[in-house]
Amino acid sequence: MADPITIFDRSLLRKRRDRAAKAFPSHDFLVREAAERLADRLDDVTRRFPVALDLGCHTGELGQTLGKRGGIETLVQCDLSPAMAGRAARSGRITLAADEEWLPFADDSFDLVLSCLSLHWVNDLPGTLVQIRRVLKPDGLFLAVMLGGDTLMELRQALADAEISVEGGLSPRVSPMAEVRDLGGLLQRAGFALPVADSEHLTVSYADPMSLLADLRGMGETNAVAQQRKGLTRRATLFTALARYPERFADSTGRMPATFQLLTMTAWKPHPSQPKPLAPGSAQTSLVTALNNPCAPLRPQTD
Repeated sequence: MADPITIFDRSLLRKRRDRAAKAFPSHDFLVREAAERLADRLDDVTRRFPVALDLGCHTGELGQTLGKRGGIETLVQCDLSPAMAGRAARSGRITLAADEEWLPFADDSFDLVLSCLSLHWVNDLPGTLVQIRRVLKPDGLFLAVMLGGDTLMELRQALADAEISVEGGLSPRVSPMAEVRDLGGLLQRAGFALPVADSEHLTVSYADPMSLLADLRGMGETNAVAQQRKGLTRRATLFTALARYPERFADSTGRMPATFQLLTMTAWKPHPSQPKPLAPGSAQTSLVTALNNPCAPLRPQTD
């Protein structure tokens, strides 16, 4: 049996999210923005989803944003952090502490599974997607947003430059993240139907880099890479990074941008009623003809 994939220290992540839970409302702007965008996607689906799961609920921001959208009657919330789950429970909804990598739910339990800025921390994303498909009912919808590889590209570059300059080498100080081009394939491998993945960029500006670092700590989003260099960052490395950030990225007003890439996944658990792709070679019109005449229909062949 293969060794489990270990990219992130999940126990460290849980501790940091527990620590962030109390003051999270002061730093929840990113989760709330992502929740609004997720809710807008749900508005585009003309279906009702009576029983839904909010996977990685933080302190309940997505549930507050959703309300009764999507015909949701029962929303179950769960989070890796007991402290965050405890605060989400104040909404009166069913809430529990649960690990996204070990879902404690029966097969075919939910009409809808939502996840807002949580799945970028799982060690085995393909395995987690398989579990999500398992707990969905047939023809159930999976809709999630997670951080992508362009996230904090300015901070990554400033830290890399500083560490090379001061310490003569690099260590993984910022989490590795997924790329949008990989997600459709991962959803298909996990057994989902009709997978779609897309990307948006959100840029936030700060007066200084320390304000960004304070927000990341307040979100519980600081580095939890298992192979990161042990011990505190050298003061010289940190100060060099803080100096390089504005030197390289400050705008004309002196403010510093911080980029967050939001990757959205939409997919369905297979069901016989879902549309199926045409068999290869069944079109009556060639691709060359269609490209030369966009109005020409691509009809399937009939006997």
